[in-house]
Amino acid sequence: MIKPLATAPTRPGLMGLDDALLQLRLHALPLVGVDTVPTFEADGRVLAQDVVSALQVPPQDNSSMDGYAVRCADVRQAGVALRVTQRIPAGQQGAALKPGEAARIFTGASIPPGADAVVMQEDTQAVSEDDAQGIPQVLVQLVPLPGQWIRRSGEDVRRGDIVLSRGERLQPTSLGLAASIGLSQLQVSRKPRVALFSTGDELVMPGDVAPEDMKPGAIYNSNRFFLRALLLRLGCEVSDMGIVPDRRDLTVAALKRAADNHDLILTSGGVSVGEEDHVKPAVQSLGQLELWQIGMKPGKPFAYGQVHREGQMGKAHFMGLPGNPVSSLVTFLLLVRPFILQIQGAFATSPVRVMLPAHFDVPKADRRREFLRVRRNAQGGLDLFPNQSSGVLTSAVWGDGLIDNPAGATIQNGDWVTYISFADLLL
Repeated sequence: MIKPLATAPTRPGLMGLDDALLQLRLHALPLVGVDTVPTFEADGRVLAQDVVSALQVPPQDNSSMDGYAVRCADVRQAGVALRVTQRIPAGQQGAALKPGEAARIFTGASIPPGADAVVMQEDTQAVSEDDAQGIPQVLVQLVPLPGQWIRRSGEDVRRGDIVLSRGERLQPTSLGLAASIGLSQLQVSRKPRVALFSTGDELVMPGDVAPEDMKPGAIYNSNRFFLRALLLRLGCEVSDMGIVPDRRDLTVAALKRAADNHDLILTSGGVSVGEEDHVKPAVQSLGQLELWQIGMKPGKPFAYGQVHREGQMGKAHFMGLPGNPVSSLVTFLLLVRPFILQIQGAFATSPVRVMLPAHFDVPKADRRREFLRVRRNAQGGLDLFPNQSSGVLTSAVWGDGLIDNPAGATIQNGDWVTYISFADLLL
């Protein structure tokens, strides 16, 4: 098992991740406004009101098999011959069965009045001779049970049921369920409006400069690409404000522009303690900073606050992410993602955590709560990416999730650890 070190507390002055999440939840008030969208377009949106069914699904008792609808009273023993008096495909209503009659029926077709079971066609045999009236017959080769192969009206949805709940983040199956009760439109929370920009004189956009022409110290802006994609996956409207140079006045000007008509300002870089890190003092000059520096690795230089809108009522939320790509990714997934979901009214914002065995050693504990990039293996355990540097984005592409390792804890091969799947975090 994981062995925490008794003398390895989180560094003084750093807020714990759980405390930071609690503070963010207190600030994440739901957005005002509702959008009415076509059900076809509602995937990933957060439902703004309960969806109540006005009908039964299925609307009538129907057959779950191709075969014959029968009266159990007519089939007391195997081998009984019944007259086939009608054929009922899906979408049609049959006539009532009389004693001694059967109806040829197909999957999804309504059960005719009088029938109380369906015998699938594999358990029957058509009789070559018709009866005296020229009506075909079928041999029923087993004794059916009442209700056999019948889907009852309302067994999926009953009239008045709440089939989808307010705060639910809609999935493809949710859209199918809404369609099954006849809804062509859904009421969803409006999209958060997010202003995104990066800071740093070293940043270059791919396509602007060829790799062979890059100046010493210059790097391509990778964060801008995955942050924008993550915001779009969360249903945000994104204003990409590009790269802001490392100057206080330009940073202040960018924050002022971003605060107008946006719910959230999301930045990458410039929130640490260097002389060229201007985001923190710029935010403080325009509003207030509520959180700064979290006891987690990677991702310590995370910041949260508000920026007041010039000449307007209200303010925009501000979240500043570290510049190193893995730090930026991890803080987004663990801190920004639940915040964005909560302001949309989502009731499920925390990722699922499961226990899996570690197939590696981490002999040196860290004083911060550490999120390690790992991948599940064929043996049902977890492998560790060898380079856990916050600048190695390869680790997040190679890995399929994170280990949430407590502060001051070592890991030995075979220890059970807390695993969070990227598949859950990237939805």
